[in-house]
Amino acid sequence: MELSGLLWFTVTLVLLMLLQRFLHREIQAVFLILSRSPEFTIALFSLLFLPGVLLHELSHYLVAIVLGVPTPRFSLIPQVLPNGKLQLGYVETARTDIVRDSLIGAAPLIVGGLVVAFVALTRLSLLPLWDALRAGQVGAFWAAAAVLPQASDFPLWFYLLFTISSTMLPSQSDRHAWLPLGLVIVVLLGLAILAGAGPWMLSNLTPPLNAFLSATSVIFGLSAIVHAALTIPSLGLHALSARLTGVDIV
Repeated sequence: MELSGLLWFTVTLVLLMLLQRFLHREIQAVFLILSRSPEFTIALFSLLFLPGVLLHELSHYLVAIVLGVPTPRFSLIPQVLPNGKLQLGYVETARTDIVRDSLIGAAPLIVGGLVVAFVALTRLSLLPLWDALRAGQVGAFWAAAAVLPQASDFPLWFYLLFTISSTMLPSQSDRHAWLPLGLVIVVLLGLAILAGAGPWMLSNLTPPLNAFLSATSVIFGLSAIVHAALTIPSLGLHALSARLTGVDIV
């Protein structure tokens, strides 16, 4: 059976990651140009994404507590790591088995994805945009986009959708247990196929997997649309601030 959901999942995830990194870089550039202070830039950037960071770290913390994993430290204070990356917050948990470590690492994506789905579908009604985009209906897409600002409390919900979707992806440290768990799953699937369960898995497991990937791709796709909508304004602010101050960040 065709796994069309896998294609959409991959495309939307990659697109979201690229747009997120680009937008974060542009926002930091604008803050740095205007403030001329790396410390002030970090503070402003952290405040901008505070709701998303709070949900991200709180998801780690609560899932760790539910799974019985000690969490000695919890912080929302941003810091620059030795590799130059900006860490907006962290939850320090004790290392345990790969299943619980994987679940704790995936918690922000699960919780954040649910919140993004709730806001996007019930508060901003973004599903018509996704349907029009998938169908290649440019006119319907712009028509749906034009009525979005009429939604109740649109600025608040749009801001929350942006900050949460922009911080829900697991970090490298969050994913440390995913590779060994993935290898275990691959080995188990291989053994099942060798035992003759391949046709059964294809007919019984592929449909729900495809449905799950398709649903997840909607969340990633709507998040990517929000990030794309902010790309042009961020480029404009970058260019304007550089022109007014005579300073630019490459």
